[in-house]
Amino acid sequence: MSRILLVRHGQASFGAADYDDLSPTGHEQSRVLGAALAARGVVPDLLVVGEMRRHGQTAAGVLDGAGWTVDVEVDAGWNEFDHLQVLAVHDQPTTAEGESEKAAFQRWFEEATQRWTSGARDESYDESFTAFTARVGAALSRLTETLPRSGTAVVLTSGGPVAWAAASLLADTDAARTDLWLRLNPVSINTGTSTVVRGSRGTTLVTFNAADHLSPDLITYR
Repeated sequence: MSRILLVRHGQASFGAADYDDLSPTGHEQSRVLGAALAARGVVPDLLVVGEMRRHGQTAAGVLDGAGWTVDVEVDAGWNEFDHLQVLAVHDQPTTAEGESEKAAFQRWFEEATQRWTSGARDESYDESFTAFTARVGAALSRLTETLPRSGTAVVLTSGGPVAWAAASLLADTDAARTDLWLRLNPVSINTGTSTVVRGSRGTTLVTFNAADHLSPDLITYR
């Protein structure tokens, strides 16, 4: 069987002027993941990264921690959706009495992504949810079809694409996949790793969001 490890990037700079830049914690998470994968005997045939800076920075940290010398391929199909636009299209709700800033943001994010996934106002977005899922699905298909038998690829991407890859392999209908994506995406851990295998029975998700390489102080979600 061939194996694909889908990895969410390390912690980015949430709340900063430029989100697309790893925090010091994000760099450390990336190095720790690389060292852990190498210690487990993982030797990839290919490293695939999305186009975003945080993807490339995570790849650099993983390579540093693992000590791998491996081909790196950039594939825009693994880019994250534009979460800033998705938020901007949906008015920020008023913070409820006693609600923390973190909880208020999470509620805003969930409401905004639900509106985006509904497809009711696709004209408001540069990339609709349907277009996003088709893009990620095509990227996963390209990789599974070209990866040699018994080959291993490591993909450095974002939570949205990882959650869609998982949902698309677990659910049977578009509605069920969307519902599952809405539940999986918010719980994606930075450098959490999901494993997809391809063999005689097709393509299968065998683990989602594993973070056993991280100590408790390094577990972050945004």
